[in-house]
Amino acid sequence: MVPAAGTPAGAGPDRRTLGTETLLVLALSLGASGVSSLISFIGSLTRPGGLKDQAANLNSSYAPGRPWLDLAWQLFGIATALVPVLLVAHFLLRERAGLRATEGPGKPAGLRTLGFDRTRPWPDLGRGALVAAGIGSAGLAFYLVARAGGFNLTVVPESLPEVWWKYPVLVLSALQNSVLEEVIVVGYLLRRLGQLGWSPVAALVASAVLRGSYHLYQGIGGFIGNMVMGVVFVLLYRRWGRVGPLVVAHTLLDVGAFVGYALLAGKVGWLPTL
Repeated sequence: MVPAAGTPAGAGPDRRTLGTETLLVLALSLGASGVSSLISFIGSLTRPGGLKDQAANLNSSYAPGRPWLDLAWQLFGIATALVPVLLVAHFLLRERAGLRATEGPGKPAGLRTLGFDRTRPWPDLGRGALVAAGIGSAGLAFYLVARAGGFNLTVVPESLPEVWWKYPVLVLSALQNSVLEEVIVVGYLLRRLGQLGWSPVAALVASAVLRGSYHLYQGIGGFIGNMVMGVVFVLLYRRWGRVGPLVVAHTLLDVGAFVGYALLAGKVGWLPTL
């Protein structure tokens, strides 16, 4: 189980400071993505034609016809997307420094506080693989049903050119998505909401709705499916006390989606394309 997240009085930032910090982290990362996704969804709804006749492109070219410049932009985008994770690590390190006076040394600091480290690689990998296997098949089935019902755009996981760096970039993109989302939306957000006095149920709902919100650009199906996934991930995090397995599971899911689409699109009849 995840230990209690309360901050001893006088040992760290007050609630107002923590609340402001949390809002700023979200505004620089997935909270802003949620607003952007809502605007994108409204645009899709008001565009002529059904949702399934529109595409949601996830990994596309930044500089068509200029592969080296494209690669530079791809790597730049992946690296800068992880800056909020470094910011969270910084805040958690400062928090731990403030708590040493009352709790003493020896407790985890930084991202280790959230269980994102290399102390338990094999359990993290095993649990993550099992979670990915269970969610992957159910998620694909739900997407196909939602799209067929007109509630989802056609998701195009990748439309990169056929260049040598295509698959490495897709794997790096999957890893970046996973680290950013699980560290911030699960580990960090639940810790801060607990310190702010939110109930476990309210924190779970907030995390799940946030996860669904920044997938809304895919349609109602993307919102609901990811919100359900968010509930599962919060429950698993509270059981294991580590985001490590969730990062593994999310990475495997995204690698499967990105690379699988690149290999199968146009070659199998059940995979929607535009």
